[in-house]
Amino acid sequence: MAWSFSSERPVYVQIAERIITSVITGDYKPGEQIPTVRQLALTAAVNPNTVQHAFSELENEGIIISMGTAGRFVTEDTAIIENCRKKVTEQTVSDFIKRLRKLSVSKDEIITMIGEKME
Repeated sequence: MAWSFSSERPVYVQIAERIITSVITGDYKPGEQIPTVRQLALTAAVNPNTVQHAFSELENEGIIISMGTAGRFVTEDTAIIENCRKKVTEQTVSDFIKRLRKLSVSKDEIITMIGEKME
């Protein structure tokens, strides 16, 4: 089944984010091979060039490593993975707070709601 994408951000960015999430959550483990460009393009129902663009971004960030004809693999550098987890978490919290601020929710209300949901 094809993936669904938002029109708010480029598709390659959303594919990269999905892969990063899979790495952070352990769906793709350090050192594990990830699907090929063609496999992922078929799964996501996108052009292979779009997946290639996402892979290039992930390689530039050091999250995945190309091993030539052997394929692409998740980095074994846990510091890189942890840094990604931290960045994703910070962005998620920032987006959450911005949305609540637009609804005029106070800091105290946010803290109270989070405390209640964490219990």
